[in-house]
Amino acid sequence: MSKFFGSVDEVTGRLTDAGYLPSIDIATAVFLADHLGKPLLIEGPAGVGKTELAKAVTTASTAGLIRLQCYEGIDEARALYEWNHAKQLLRITSEREAWDSTRDHVFTEEFLLARPLLAAIRNPSPTVLLIDELDKADVELEGLLLEVLGDYQVSIPELGTITAVRKPFVIVTSNANRDLSEALKRRCLYLHIDYPTAELERAIVRMKVPELDEALGEPVVRVVGALRELSLRKPPSIAETIDWARTLVALGTRSLTGGVVRSTLGVLLKYQADHRIASERLSLDSDEGTER
Repeated sequence: MSKFFGSVDEVTGRLTDAGYLPSIDIATAVFLADHLGKPLLIEGPAGVGKTELAKAVTTASTAGLIRLQCYEGIDEARALYEWNHAKQLLRITSEREAWDSTRDHVFTEEFLLARPLLAAIRNPSPTVLLIDELDKADVELEGLLLEVLGDYQVSIPELGTITAVRKPFVIVTSNANRDLSEALKRRCLYLHIDYPTAELERAIVRMKVPELDEALGEPVVRVVGALRELSLRKPPSIAETIDWARTLVALGTRSLTGGVVRSTLGVLLKYQADHRIASERLSLDSDEGTER
């Protein structure tokens, strides 16, 4: 695997240039995954920037991104490869040869449909392979991943073993809704990303929404932090903090009052029960404050 980054400081600088502000832990994990040639498993709550990190690594390394979005029921045909059965059938019906001879013709590259994992293994160009939200998939998918993550190869019974010419930079993300297998974790470096500190989130908001009134940066982050401390079904993500900052800019807001927060709460919270909890715990009925 070709090396994308020369040092931890270079990771920090290039990810920042790509629009992602990494902590030292994040920059170190990315550097080590790059230099050791190991997949990077990233766990953490939804919306803390796991997928965005993969995109930023792609931009910073000028590589191509291949993404496998996981979901319940995803199988080998959607993750690794499948055969073009319709095309095979056409070939079989057009041939007058015996099956033994025809079989050699229909199980060839011409009929192979590469899905994300195989496509990443076969790509000769620099590639970032993002296996996103693996915890949403059935545990059987993890078994399919072991060969890819451990040896950077895919075994196809009809064709043999296909080994990566250029190893992809692999990032696996999980919202930790279920435990991943020990076998998979052994093959990966591990990084946990939590919600950012207030200081880091203010810096993120300044980078993403530079037009926001400078006086609003601190109260915006403070209110979002207060919401995350509540027992909500879905705490606001970093992306929603940024959306809220853009909302305040669009409204021409100069002061973050309780009325402003109440009228724009739908940008941050997406469940009615969460709205009720926030209204009960935060002072949103007045124009003077946002916290009790």
